[in-house]
Amino acid sequence: MSRRTKVGVTALAVVALTLTACGGPSKTDSGLKGADNAIGQADINPQDASKVKDGGEFRWPVDQLPDNWNYNQLDGTNADGRRMIDTVMPNLFKQKADSTIEVNKDYLDDAKLASSDPQVLEFKISSKAKWSDGNPLSWQDFEAQWKSLNGTDKAYEVAGTTGYEDVEKVEKGATDLDVKVTFKKKFAEWKGGLFSPLFPKSMSSSAEEFNKGWADAPKITAGPFKIGTIDRTAKTVTVVRDSNWWGDKPKLEKITFRQVDRPALADALSNGQIDFFDIGSSIDNFAKAKTIQGVTIRQAITPDYSHITFNGADSSILKDAKLRVALMRGIDTKVITTALLGQMLKGDAQVTGNHFFLLGSAGYKDNSAVASFDKEAAKKQLDELGWKLEGETRKKDGKELVIRYVIPTPNPVSDSIAKLVQTQLKEVGAKVDIQAVPSTDFFKQFVNVGNFDMTGFRWLASATPISDSKGIYTLDPASTNQNYGRIGSEEVNKLLEQANGELDDTKRLEIANEADKKIWELGAQLPLYQLPGAVAVKSNVANFGAVAYANRPYDYIHMGFTE
Repeated sequence: MSRRTKVGVTALAVVALTLTACGGPSKTDSGLKGADNAIGQADINPQDASKVKDGGEFRWPVDQLPDNWNYNQLDGTNADGRRMIDTVMPNLFKQKADSTIEVNKDYLDDAKLASSDPQVLEFKISSKAKWSDGNPLSWQDFEAQWKSLNGTDKAYEVAGTTGYEDVEKVEKGATDLDVKVTFKKKFAEWKGGLFSPLFPKSMSSSAEEFNKGWADAPKITAGPFKIGTIDRTAKTVTVVRDSNWWGDKPKLEKITFRQVDRPALADALSNGQIDFFDIGSSIDNFAKAKTIQGVTIRQAITPDYSHITFNGADSSILKDAKLRVALMRGIDTKVITTALLGQMLKGDAQVTGNHFFLLGSAGYKDNSAVASFDKEAAKKQLDELGWKLEGETRKKDGKELVIRYVIPTPNPVSDSIAKLVQTQLKEVGAKVDIQAVPSTDFFKQFVNVGNFDMTGFRWLASATPISDSKGIYTLDPASTNQNYGRIGSEEVNKLLEQANGELDDTKRLEIANEADKKIWELGAQLPLYQLPGAVAVKSNVANFGAVAYANRPYDYIHMGFTE
């Protein structure tokens, strides 16, 4: 499953339930590129608007429907939900394929850094931008969103406070369309994260409205599409063109998001129920996609990686950081990566050794040495911690080392990873009890509330990886944010604060890497592999496919079908 987009403003827990069957490491000339692929190049069948048909329905598969249409609420940071929200709500910035960020002129005439000390931002809202209730977007929407997300009122169940907590005040400028944001503490990655998506002030009018008012459906929208139907029984959401939209008319008449189980994706594409699917790390779906007539496999590096989250809460058997690190040393991520990706890639599958930066990006350094695979070292560390081998399983003070590993189902990839981990940890004397739960319950009833010892999903990152990740790795006693394993330290908190406030790009990356080293020492999360970024898509689909970083938002306006 996928999570995190940014909550940092969503570190969007965008995890995508994306695992599938694993295979051996045999190579094929028709395989995908691995880490040698070039970052920033999309593969989307680009077409001029004149060559894209007016109308049509695009059928988009998802793992689940939104748990909350308020993306900033704790249950709202689901990746599939974000994709639906982005069709109907304002995104003030657009993330491009090469990971640069530009102002979205449909909503803002301008957004600029007016002062560095103190840091002051000035936004100029487009006079055309209107909410579906007829009211114009205004500075008051910005103010309300800041107040609900700055962390001062704990009744608001927020997915993250990053950036907003650094703001001193939000004020009206010359008109209601002018917004002045003054910071009490510098915040570097403001472009792309703050106020995007933007929600109407009414949603933040009370904690009750913020937490539950948008759980079933959005009440007010302002996007190129509006809600057509939300059918929980049929597990579909349909969005249709909004006739009140002031920007370029979307090429598509409607988009239907349909819940499809991962093992059924290839058949659904083959029989016309959907128009594309994310291959992820499924060798089965990759192999099947190559045989479907009228389908093209497109590929681009995306900020999407699979990992294992450990639970450090007092209620978990893994509350000791030294125990978590010892267990990490018993997990061979290279074997897992090769098993999942080996048959799909032309070159060798590569593990990732950083919690913030992906392979090939400017800040990437492999900081994983403290937790790198070493079976004998793992055994020795477990012995030193008092977990002594008795038979096949270690015990301490009469308690067996039994780890509850929660995974979503049906999800063959998650199942494969969990079973590989189970086998590997058995060799160092730890018993892994795999608990498969319905994918629709996975986040809300298990991940979000820390109901696991170990779990796995995908993090979908962005062009602002440090601020995106702050809510994941900061330990805040008053709020979970996206730190589902409740693991952290004051030292990590301080480094993340420092990195997010550092305006010098080089220094910011250096500080983030220092924080990454500390996160490895805490045994918080074990990154596995970066996804190849491949999608199987109908060949007549234009301006969509493997979009690289251009997924916040996707280009819902220009995507469509060729004549």
